[in-house]
Amino acid sequence: MANEQIVQGLIGLRGAVGAGAWLAPRLSGRLFGLDPSANPQAPYLGRLFGVRDVALAFGLSASDGAQRAQWLRVGVACDLADAVAGLLAGRRGELPKHATVMVTATALAAAALGVIALQDERPTS
Repeated sequence: MANEQIVQGLIGLRGAVGAGAWLAPRLSGRLFGLDPSANPQAPYLGRLFGVRDVALAFGLSASDGAQRAQWLRVGVACDLADAVAGLLAGRRGELPKHATVMVTATALAAAALGVIALQDERPTS
């Protein structure tokens, strides 16, 4: 697989971001420009996000072929939904501009990596 490095990068990024969000949700939130002190529910929500990314990383790492392609597609769908959520929250004033850029750019970058990795998962004729 020519894009194995991209897949391994996605596994590492998802694992690190997800574990960080679950283990240290306040710190992770601040790194993304959020203010968890202003919202006591933020750590709970961060952990929900974190476990999803850990599960996506595990699914990618434990699969190959058609199953890996399915995990990549699910990851891209989640990342695109995250990007839209970031844009909506920014537009509604629910996120500061810096946080909007951070969460949206991160989600779009992960989606792009997933799409690139999927190119190598297509069957050749």
